[in-house]
Amino acid sequence: MITVTMRLARRVQALGCVLALRFLVLVLWDVPAAWALDNGLATTPTMGWLHWERFMCNTDCEEEPDSCISENLFMQMADLMDSEGWKEAGYEYLCIDDCWMAPQRDSKGRLQADPTRFPSGIHYLANYVHSKGLKLGIYADVGKKTCAGYPGSFGYYDIDAEVFADWGVDLLKFDGCYCDSVEQLANGYKHMSLALNKTGRSIVYSCEWPLYMWPFHKPNYTEIRQYCNHWRNTGDVYDSWQSIKSILNWVSFNQKAIVTVAGPGGWNDPDMLVIGNFGLSWDQQITQMALWAIMAAPLLMSNDLRHISTQAKALLQNKDVIAINQDPLGKQGYLLRKEDNIEVWERPLSNLAWAVAMVNMQEIGGPRSFTINIASLGQGVACNPACHITELLPVKTKLGFYEWTSCLKTRINPSGTVLLRLESQTT
Repeated sequence: MITVTMRLARRVQALGCVLALRFLVLVLWDVPAAWALDNGLATTPTMGWLHWERFMCNTDCEEEPDSCISENLFMQMADLMDSEGWKEAGYEYLCIDDCWMAPQRDSKGRLQADPTRFPSGIHYLANYVHSKGLKLGIYADVGKKTCAGYPGSFGYYDIDAEVFADWGVDLLKFDGCYCDSVEQLANGYKHMSLALNKTGRSIVYSCEWPLYMWPFHKPNYTEIRQYCNHWRNTGDVYDSWQSIKSILNWVSFNQKAIVTVAGPGGWNDPDMLVIGNFGLSWDQQITQMALWAIMAAPLLMSNDLRHISTQAKALLQNKDVIAINQDPLGKQGYLLRKEDNIEVWERPLSNLAWAVAMVNMQEIGGPRSFTINIASLGQGVACNPACHITELLPVKTKLGFYEWTSCLKTRINPSGTVLLRLESQTT
């Protein structure tokens, strides 16, 4: 929420050579980017639900009781995450964003929930969410106020961390509004990280530190990774194709700076999934799901689970796409190349597999044919000497056996994506 004072390829024929080259690639991919936040959390990207994009700061429960930020909203979402297959798909964290607080702290300087909209309190809500086999996330701000003007955590980092732990909170989204300097911003993010760890409770720490640092200088991602489990780089996602495109453009332009730092315990966060809302076509929803998997991004939906289409639900719960996102190798994918408005992204996976996404960024005309040389994929080794290729999106299809010297031809809808999984065949 940016309402702030600080804004923002010769073929290797002998099998021994093939395996040696593969080993080299894996060694290079296995070099740790940096020491990560030592809290044992977010070993794969966080999955869950976050209220902001869909429900924003709606506090009018008299006029809009079904969509205001209240304990009823979160309890209803918890019920659905438990009963409608979301939890089994991996969506574990139910997260509150801004506008849950009362306007002032209590007499002991502690944050408190709005007594009208959260009459039972956050501890009660956390217990309810935990009873569903889920975890609760909450929101606060490093500065003097939250982006919506509620009490910030500046000067109260230790107190707030203890309160969140006492309440049973499992994730903190820590925004960066209303800081007086970049030094205050950085010190605040570090302080809260240490304060959370000091509580002894396992709390995933979601930062917006680099987002607020970029307007002034390039963030130190090695340092950020030491304190945060994931971090936002770009402004808030909107329910629009333009917003999704701008995020993808930013990531590809800055990938040399951000891709290698991501891995188990610390991830780049391109913001929420807006699948199941109003602004994206079906092909664009496929593109967001596919690229968020390629980018090893946290999968935090912001939609209304009470009113979501069967089609959108199936996409969000697609186990093959989620498996790419949650792959234990933990390497973020990257833009391999762009030609004639078609982007090719790829990501190394465990067991010598690769994921490849081909995106048609052209927004005029119909589906476009695209042919790619197999040898160009996966650092030249994904299909060396051969591989099995499965199309996962838009429709799961076993495409069959491809040799390293062959080509793959496909058709991609405007603003759509074809997502592939390449499984190595070494014999």
